[in-house]
Amino acid sequence: MCGIIGYLGYREAYPILINGLKKLEYRGYDSSGIAIFCKNGYRLYKSKGKVNELKKKIFSPHKIKGTTGIGHTRWATHGIPDDVNAHPHVSNSNELILIHNGIIENYHAIKIILLKNGFTFKSKTDTEVLVNLIEYIQKKNKLSLEEAVRISLTEIVGAYSIAVVEKSHPERIVIAKLGSPLALGINEREFFIASDPIPFLDYTKNVLYLKDGEMAILSKNKELDLRKILDNHKLSPIIKELQINLKEIEKGEYKYFMLKEIYEQPRTILDTLRGRLSITDGFICINGIEFNKDIFVNAKCITIVACGTSWHASLIGEYLLEELTRIPVEVEYASEFRYRNPILEKEDIVIVISQSGETADTLAALNLAKKKGAFVFGICNVVGSSIARNVDAGAYTHAGPEIGVASTKAFTAQITVLVLLALKIGKERLSITESRYNSLCQELRSIPEKVNKTLKIDEDSIKEISKIYSNVNNFLYLGRGINFPVALEGALKLKEISYIHAEGYPAAEMKHGPIALIDENMPVVIIATKKGCYEKIIGNIQEIKARKGKIIAIVNEGDIQASMLADHVIKVPNISEELSPLVTVIPLQLLAYQIAFIRGENIDQPRNLAKSVTVE
Repeated sequence: MCGIIGYLGYREAYPILINGLKKLEYRGYDSSGIAIFCKNGYRLYKSKGKVNELKKKIFSPHKIKGTTGIGHTRWATHGIPDDVNAHPHVSNSNELILIHNGIIENYHAIKIILLKNGFTFKSKTDTEVLVNLIEYIQKKNKLSLEEAVRISLTEIVGAYSIAVVEKSHPERIVIAKLGSPLALGINEREFFIASDPIPFLDYTKNVLYLKDGEMAILSKNKELDLRKILDNHKLSPIIKELQINLKEIEKGEYKYFMLKEIYEQPRTILDTLRGRLSITDGFICINGIEFNKDIFVNAKCITIVACGTSWHASLIGEYLLEELTRIPVEVEYASEFRYRNPILEKEDIVIVISQSGETADTLAALNLAKKKGAFVFGICNVVGSSIARNVDAGAYTHAGPEIGVASTKAFTAQITVLVLLALKIGKERLSITESRYNSLCQELRSIPEKVNKTLKIDEDSIKEISKIYSNVNNFLYLGRGINFPVALEGALKLKEISYIHAEGYPAAEMKHGPIALIDENMPVVIIATKKGCYEKIIGNIQEIKARKGKIIAIVNEGDIQASMLADHVIKVPNISEELSPLVTVIPLQLLAYQIAFIRGENIDQPRNLAKSVTVE
């Protein structure tokens, strides 16, 4: 959840850290802090709030000299967001300074031991416990910093990516990882540490992704020393060159990343299709399936595991896979899957879906599935992420960096991969006719154009609807069949960025409870596509109208009946029901954005949220 950054080299560390923290704020923005080291000690600055609040505390940044530094932007777990609980944290002797992303689950037991040995604590964080544990072990056993860190981490239960500096040796940083992501940028005579590579792309594209259970000792003018935490075994680093365009992580003409990413969807869907769907003959190639064809053809069951928006994409995947492959599919919350004893056989397939590829619960579910002998297929967006490295096979979404905390383009890219997956497996299993397969492939090629057309809906109309309902307290979202998960996603987007309570329901379930909420003050967004139980949806609209509810209908072009009944209409292009979520979700994203914008909310950084959920 949190973002960590560090620098060791020949440049001034302060501008690298402060600019890097701004780029990492999507990972957490409850508080932030930096420590800059020099021969005479260090300068430490911490502040509640966003990085701009930290900058206000630093009156003379040009006087902060030092070529070693670490920084942190926080998503609070232990302890409220304030200056004291902000990172970096300092040991009792003021000799060790540490930043941490993750959770130390056994911190309380360790804290009791440290208290009995004379240690005191200023904060409520688990991180301050960790830095003092390292100091305790170092002094008691007269160890080097790296050995004290290594031994301390063998006593830790939980997840972490850390960077530790010793005040008396500012020419060295020790880093380590378990569960939480950590990237190391490498140049001649300098190292860059960050939760992801974005903060150091201006300086280097040479990156090493630390694996779980690895640590590294970084020293000025020395080669990288990479080791196993468990047994101190020396490792050979594998350095990769990043292929990221800097323009992808800039807002450009847009006020918010979320809006930019909504409008990028025609391109990102096209990028997801590129190289996988042949334009001429409808041939679908996904290497992860091609190399494991027998496993997919003979599968008895598929379980899809995900969290949040990815879980909604998974529900759409359930409809697609069952319809086109005739394989039974179950969709599970990763957080629930890992804490029960799921029934998995060796012939079963588990698909894990995550934008970041670092989601803690999804990673734990992946590991559980592999232990039970299932074949695990991953769908994620980030090359080199933990999920990408640990699955048996997989497919990248190619959506590019997604900075807005509320996911948009990653969602449609995930659906695109799931459509390709369902079509490919369906054809191999002969569970879909040739004509239907060819028809859906043909339509799939037209999706980027249809999404682009949807984005050109009368913007003033959506703005007007948003103005009318921007101050309501509740929304209801309804959909049927494959568009029920789209209703869930639309409600989630509104909740995430506008803080309006919203719930998604299958339209037919409205009469089993939620209809009690409907009155003249309740706006109901209903997805009323012509090919999705249309007459039933019209009946649901009539039920809402009879109770004076306000209807915002997402309808196909040429629609008459739903349009006549609705208070507000948003039209999307005609398309097969199987592919409709790729266009019906677009107006729901725009509606949520416009309402949040009118309410004056910080759309890219909604309260209490972070982009990559790397803790439980």
